[in-house]
Amino acid sequence: MSDKAILEINGQKHEFPTIMGSENEVAIDISALRAVTGGVTTLDPGFKNTGSCVSEITFLDGEKGILRYRGYSIEELAEKADFLEVAYLLIFGELPTKEALAKFHTDLKSESIVDDDIRKIIDAFPKSAHPMGVLSSLTSALTAFNPTSVDVDSPEDMYNSVVRILGKFPVLVAWAMRKKQGLPLDYGDNSLGYVENVLKMMFKQPNEEYVQNEILVNALNKLLILHADHEQNCSTSTVRIVGSSHAGLFASISAGISALWGPLHGGANQAVLEMLEAIKNDGGDTKKYMAKAKDKSDPFRLMGFGHRVYKNFDPRAKIIKVTADEVLNDLGVKDPILDIAKGLEQEALTDAYFIDRKLYPNVDFYSGIIYRAMGIPVEMFTVMFALGRLPGWIGQWREMRLRKEPIGRPRQIYIGSTHRPFKSVAK
Repeated sequence: MSDKAILEINGQKHEFPTIMGSENEVAIDISALRAVTGGVTTLDPGFKNTGSCVSEITFLDGEKGILRYRGYSIEELAEKADFLEVAYLLIFGELPTKEALAKFHTDLKSESIVDDDIRKIIDAFPKSAHPMGVLSSLTSALTAFNPTSVDVDSPEDMYNSVVRILGKFPVLVAWAMRKKQGLPLDYGDNSLGYVENVLKMMFKQPNEEYVQNEILVNALNKLLILHADHEQNCSTSTVRIVGSSHAGLFASISAGISALWGPLHGGANQAVLEMLEAIKNDGGDTKKYMAKAKDKSDPFRLMGFGHRVYKNFDPRAKIIKVTADEVLNDLGVKDPILDIAKGLEQEALTDAYFIDRKLYPNVDFYSGIIYRAMGIPVEMFTVMFALGRLPGWIGQWREMRLRKEPIGRPRQIYIGSTHRPFKSVAK
């Protein structure tokens, strides 16, 4: 392969270097484009063909259905690791030793107390507030209680900031749910593992003992791992571009939460359940809705099938489908919504229209089913996504700052009015 690309504009040829990633991805480095061409830029709506950075964190091949964190396959991590191990891997680059993992968990627990004044902020929200809005606000508010900026050149300072947000974030997640349900707020139990503590903080009733269900612990552990990072998606890119202004970690994560909120991104699993609810209210005829999905003139969209990046089966969906079956079998939930979901799944997996177009159920479809079966309210689904994505956001923010990347500043192609004289209001 040539180590350069040639671009011809107005009869002049310009050479640009090409770079190759460790997985043989090829990119043209156009960072000098405007300088050497006298102001020419590129237009790439949605940045679908534009690499904003080089990264060592996540490799994704949508055509082959491959997802790896720091070189480790998502299949192996979901089977053999726990969420804290994966968080450590994503943020610091290597799987932790037994001693490092124990210290990491201990340090997280020491940072798990949220300033009680945060309660005053959450008390000011009405119960009707969406938990994602609450979570984004509370995460941003943490900045006020931790006003010193992170010295990114100090490993100790960086580590302390990481454990601070990882320690406090599950508390904010649980509080967002309990606020919605009118339950007392809880600080958790430091005798428990990270995932076990999340479940207890969310579901502990004030008048009864909480009993852990290992199948649910395993399911949530897998879901958090599968969502932990996904390359330069909308929310991750947001975290990096906000952080590129040297905004703090809490502020950058808060911005990422807001980006994740949208139904085209993290809100997709909520949209799945809302679709299932609508199908149920219309009689629950899955064949009717599969026909609507195939009718190009019908505005109905089948949520939770296919993926913008994966052109084959979503590798995360293969893993979590097994877990979804385990959860449903263990809990023995009788729920018409889940019956409709299983009906849609079976039809999509056997219908030639969906098979030929590779419109398989994706991770959002199965995660919505699991969260519904666990008793997590639908408006909390995206919050759970944020809890899983937190280590990826932190790792990406840390990488961007350590690389001393420049402030993000995309260009545009202006198509408005050309210069014109001012008109007074009388005219």
